[in-house]
Amino acid sequence: MVIIGAIPVILFLVFLAFYLTEPGRMINGFLFNLPICSILFFCGYLGFSSDIMILRIVAVIPIGIFILGISVFGLFALAIGLFLNGRIMMKKESRRLANSLTFILAIALLVMMVVRIINPSRFLPEYFAPIFSSVDLIMIYLFLHLSNFLSTYFLYQLNRPTYNQDFIIVLGSGLINDKVPPLLASRIDKGIDFYRNQTAAAFPPTLIFSGGQGADEKLPEAEAMQKYAVGQGIPIEHTLTETRSVNTLQNMLYSKEIMDSLKEGKYNSIFATNNFHLFRAGLYARMAGLKSQGIGSKTAFYYWLNAMIREYIAVIVMQRKRHLIVTGIIFVFSLLLYLLSIKAVY
Repeated sequence: MVIIGAIPVILFLVFLAFYLTEPGRMINGFLFNLPICSILFFCGYLGFSSDIMILRIVAVIPIGIFILGISVFGLFALAIGLFLNGRIMMKKESRRLANSLTFILAIALLVMMVVRIINPSRFLPEYFAPIFSSVDLIMIYLFLHLSNFLSTYFLYQLNRPTYNQDFIIVLGSGLINDKVPPLLASRIDKGIDFYRNQTAAAFPPTLIFSGGQGADEKLPEAEAMQKYAVGQGIPIEHTLTETRSVNTLQNMLYSKEIMDSLKEGKYNSIFATNNFHLFRAGLYARMAGLKSQGIGSKTAFYYWLNAMIREYIAVIVMQRKRHLIVTGIIFVFSLLLYLLSIKAVY
């Protein structure tokens, strides 16, 4: 009993050691989920091994919630919620593919449920079972990866950089009619808030506005961002512009070049972006060799849900080699079982 109860504590300490060392690693989500699952297992063990009815009921509740969530009813409710969110996105935002991801996911979930109900495997010989099992295993793998991503994402939101930063990198997100749109303004405002708080507590950091000039823009994005910040009362001498970047990785790389040239690599820095973009931006910061943590501005919930799906797809693409290897191993193993099954039959 004592050993089982000590497992969640040990796992949590392992998670804490990794998280405090580097908050932006995907493995943090996995390590955070382990003690949570072990706590649920421990509570279930206590409840079901006890003769006290109230403990058994308490043990059943989280298990019941989990089963309900992954059941047909839970997936159907999720699909309806995503569909409604998709309609809101279509009304409030432009009708682009990137803004219809919740709607597409809702349709995919409904199709998946219909396929599950029909169960096409029952119309095929039994030796096809390994092929269908491989699909199930890949879905389980993606579900576990998604849960790790969500845990890491929410944990990263808890990051609170200290007021000893030399630079604040504000990441661009595009201009509209050569002006700063609300989404980008929220990033700049987040950087300005941190600038003012640190100035009051210690010393003023330098704001680096990072963003190049698009084909349909008359000026670099960074210059428009700088103009917006100066209009908010930020001294222009406390700002710099990085005007070459066209994506987040380049935001980090080119901003690092500026900071290295000014401080010879000896500085503290953070970056400001929207909360939904925070974790992926942190991955790019690490790829660029920056030890920067992020601060995120709030996003409307209707937009946040669609943006989170887009961020997850982007993370999958970033780590595509790893996922192709895992899914490839699952499929090859299932194919071997399929061929062995055919050989056994014939």
